[in-house]
Amino acid sequence: MFGVFKAKFASLAVSLWLRSLRVRLEVPEGYGPGILGVWHRDLLACCAAFKDMNVHAFISESRDGEFFSETVKRLGYRVTRGSDSHGALNVRHLLGSLSAGQFVGMALDGPRGPAGVAKPGSLWLSRKSGRPLWEVQVQYGRHVTLHTWDRFVIPFPLSTIVVRIKYFCDE
Repeated sequence: MFGVFKAKFASLAVSLWLRSLRVRLEVPEGYGPGILGVWHRDLLACCAAFKDMNVHAFISESRDGEFFSETVKRLGYRVTRGSDSHGALNVRHLLGSLSAGQFVGMALDGPRGPAGVAKPGSLWLSRKSGRPLWEVQVQYGRHVTLHTWDRFVIPFPLSTIVVRIKYFCDE
């Protein structure tokens, strides 16, 4: 029970920290509902950028994914769990949200990489739904980059991030 309390408290603290970020969103002409493809390293910044927009997020079924799932729900996201290696068929649940004219979000390079290489799920979802796949790129103010497979970025509280969206081309 104490572990559950700690996890919920940590989730609350992280969601408050993400709300403290100053986000400048730059979107292209024609930007509209579709798939928000984020790179795994930029997950925290992207959660802050699209908070309270009712984005339907596809999040790994891993233990880290459980914590992340609880955190983004506090930021106004709807969540479906799955990944390319486990629960991959769950990506189909995102089709309903896309059909309803909503945004969905997922990591382009999945929960385990390789970093910067798009997995087929987001491209399949774009083709199947007929909705665009938007690549989300982040420019950071003050931050720390971890020595992980994806070079995960942690922006400092109250820092500014610039989030640019462009049409994703897999060529």
